[in-house]
Amino acid sequence: MSRSAFLPEGVEVQYNVMAPMRDGVRLSADIYFPRGSGGPYPVILTRTPYDNMTDLLVDNGYFYAQHGYVHVIQDVRGRNDSEGEFYPWVHEFDDGHDTIEWIGAQEWCDGNVGMTGASYVGNVQWQAAVGGSRYLKTIIPRVIGNNLYESPHYQGGAFQLGWTATWSYRMSGRIAQRIDQYNWEQVFSHLPLKELDKAGGKDLQYIRDWVSHPDYDDYWRALAVEERYRDVTVPVFQIGGWYDFFTAGTLLNLAGMMEKGGSELARSNQKTIMGPWVHQASALTHAGEVDFGKDSMIDLRAIELRWFDRWLKGQRNGIDEEPPLRIFVMGANRWRDEHEWPLARTVYVPYYLDSHGSANSLSGDGSLGPHGPGSGAPDHYTYDPAFPTPTRGGCNCCNPEIVAWGAYDQRPVEGRHDGLVYTSEPLNEDLEVTGPVVIKLYASTDCPDTDFTAKLVDVHPDGYAVNLCDGIVRGRYRQSTRSQELLEPGKVYELTINLWPTSNVFLRGHRVRVDIASSNFPRFDRNPNTGHPFGQDTDLRVAHQTVYHDEAHPSHILLPVIPGE
Repeated sequence: MSRSAFLPEGVEVQYNVMAPMRDGVRLSADIYFPRGSGGPYPVILTRTPYDNMTDLLVDNGYFYAQHGYVHVIQDVRGRNDSEGEFYPWVHEFDDGHDTIEWIGAQEWCDGNVGMTGASYVGNVQWQAAVGGSRYLKTIIPRVIGNNLYESPHYQGGAFQLGWTATWSYRMSGRIAQRIDQYNWEQVFSHLPLKELDKAGGKDLQYIRDWVSHPDYDDYWRALAVEERYRDVTVPVFQIGGWYDFFTAGTLLNLAGMMEKGGSELARSNQKTIMGPWVHQASALTHAGEVDFGKDSMIDLRAIELRWFDRWLKGQRNGIDEEPPLRIFVMGANRWRDEHEWPLARTVYVPYYLDSHGSANSLSGDGSLGPHGPGSGAPDHYTYDPAFPTPTRGGCNCCNPEIVAWGAYDQRPVEGRHDGLVYTSEPLNEDLEVTGPVVIKLYASTDCPDTDFTAKLVDVHPDGYAVNLCDGIVRGRYRQSTRSQELLEPGKVYELTINLWPTSNVFLRGHRVRVDIASSNFPRFDRNPNTGHPFGQDTDLRVAHQTVYHDEAHPSHILLPVIPGE
């Protein structure tokens, strides 16, 4: 194998090295070698659909080669210099395994392979790991979850519209496509959704396939990491963020692998770091409008290097003896080590919704507290999908210039009357909420299907109202996302809305707030309220919603409270 000298001290690079897959398709990689003849070496593999010559990946190639690793950065099938056709997710199980086997057979590999990368580049690690290659010794997936149905494609049965359109349009060619030329308001509003690709002049079969599988069916189960924990036998180091697109899945992976991992080695060697980050982990001190300070950023690559040194070089550097979970507690803005998820000392405290029947908007009379179910009249609001409640921050991805992500003041949204706002009295002492957050909502509608959304908000003494976590449930999926059951108009249902996890201290003098609405657009598609099969509607129907909060219908948010030290 010929190698071409390159500028960084101690590094040599070979470009466009083709690795054959089992079906004959060849995938292209750039390979960064430590200069000299001291090999063979342990190998770090990154497989990406985003171009293996981005500045970040090239810099990683130099970094790892200078620390005694061969770094292979490969374009996945159908992207950039690799052969074949790109169809997201489905080829990565076999292609990942075949690439690792190919690396293991090379004279420059010492038989130890690890993987690293973020987002799609993180999911391909999980997919490769289930293949059980004897060469793969560890993976470090950043900002990715446990189930591609629940994120990035759907959540609570609602379609992740903003991500689907922007990401798919960008990925619609062999190389990254520009997306700044589209009228996104027009694209997001296009009906029927089954023609979402056509709205931008695209022809993308995978978008049409995603829309045609609104249930968590065999199509999605075949791709789900959580269905394959027992096939993963290697140590895993995850990195996630409280405002990431995959927050819930990252922590479910930690708990799932500690319980169900396919070997004692895997079960005993799980590590996760959760920061106050959006999808760009530790790249910025701020998430949206909120700046968490310089201490919120850590050198993730240095920590990854320690992990690789332990599992690929066998160095006894102590990283495997550290606690498995490190979290950044927002509000207090401090890092803390933990040993499990959810935290064993959690006390789940219900905060009940209440009002005198006029909780509409920030100026309404909605209240929230731990003192028992409300006794007031139910609240009513109208959801018109032609004028949906807009997205303002949250766990979004991946184009913040189009759909904002992170922490934002929610008052511009809370001023609308197509939603309900419930706020506690100022707190007399700090309240730490760390863990998965859910809402039990008793509600009815006059339509055969509709959505209910919810947010947990930290209200500062000056009124600034910052979102922490949020969620959605589509009425037809209230029992399960595996099957549909339409609503009976006028019937009161107990609905569970999963708001995903957070870690935040509501400081003394702050207030706890819950926002209820029926849309979060364009992060999620608008429910047209018709009850028709998903993706088929061109018509929209107005829904009249009622939320109940009395002894018989104790609507509440269940807060995972961590007792004070």
